[in-house]
Amino acid sequence: VVKSNNVLLSTQTNLKLSARNSLNGNIEEIIIGSVNAEVVVNIGNEDKIVAIVTINSIENMGLKVGASVDVIIKASDIMIGK
Repeated sequence: VVKSNNVLLSTQTNLKLSARNSLNGNIEEIIIGSVNAEVVVNIGNEDKIVAIVTINSIENMGLKVGASVDVIIKASDIMIGK
């Protein structure tokens, strides 16, 4: 389990980061709110990760449905559930 506000998105695939969990996927849906947006990323096998980002970030990064992105999650932000 990962809180959506702890998920980072990148359009650059060869970034060197201290975060060890980087998954590639395609943006499936962008839900625009008043300040933030939910970005739903399909990482394969119908598994999805949701990131909360600012609308400004959506515009600056040029994020669109169908675009390829890397989902980045720090190990300390992951909770194991059963």
